[in-house]
Amino acid sequence: MPEEPEAPEPTVRTLDARSLRGLAHPLRIRMLATLRHDGPATASQLAERLGESSGSTSYHLRQLAAHGFVEDAPEHGKGRERWWKAAHDGTQFDESLIYAEDPATRGAADLFLHEIATIHTQEMSTWLGNAHSWPLEWRRGSDVSDFTLHLTAEQTLELIQKMHDLINSYRDVPPSEGTRAVRLHTHAFPRTSE
Repeated sequence: MPEEPEAPEPTVRTLDARSLRGLAHPLRIRMLATLRHDGPATASQLAERLGESSGSTSYHLRQLAAHGFVEDAPEHGKGRERWWKAAHDGTQFDESLIYAEDPATRGAADLFLHEIATIHTQEMSTWLGNAHSWPLEWRRGSDVSDFTLHLTAEQTLELIQKMHDLINSYRDVPPSEGTRAVRLHTHAFPRTSE
């Protein structure tokens, strides 16, 4: 029996100060996420999906392209409209950007992280608002949990890496009937003791 070909490793872009400042705008972050989740689109299609003007999405697409986050998707274009696709599968945040000497970089880091948290909250709220319309097996296959553990910073990092490794091990599962895109959010942070 022939072996299934392995899925390619996802391409991940690690943010540096310059690229972070180019991405740190709420609409740009949402547009990039939409291109990653839903595939290539035009500025007009993104405007319709996100409730923005096509002039605005067109401008922000050009800014994303200038910083290497999106690129042309000519295989989708038949007419005059320009199609865009995400240049990478994901973005990795470098924690050192929070401590940058440049206040503009620190501000961009803060905006970026808060916007990601907002997107996670919106996705969770959308699921909770629509979960009743999904079959029971998908309700059982969803999770809203939280845990409080007593760990060192090193143990927390080890746990995060193990969770990421486990999640990434499911990337190789071949698609089958009933497969859906599933969003997984992880948040790990220290809690101030009272």
